[in-house]
Amino acid sequence: MDGKAVNRVNVEISVILGKATMPIHQLLKMGRGAVIELDAGVEDHAWVYANNRLIARGEVVVVGENVAVSITEQVREFE
Repeated sequence: MDGKAVNRVNVEISVILGKATMPIHQLLKMGRGAVIELDAGVEDHAWVYANNRLIARGEVVVVGENVAVSITEQVREFE
């Protein structure tokens, strides 16, 4: 097996901070810098997904202009 093959695996990472529901016409009217109110509070976890599978929960961390997620709990999948 070629060791380089592992380096070519694509993983899509998504982070869910909260959810919001709004009519599509309202979404289309929003411009750059618009704020969407989410159903999550400051103390709520962010949900981290890899290829649409929940893998972890974490806390949002802001340092200067950078935003990151600090993983606080790894989610184990039972099969």
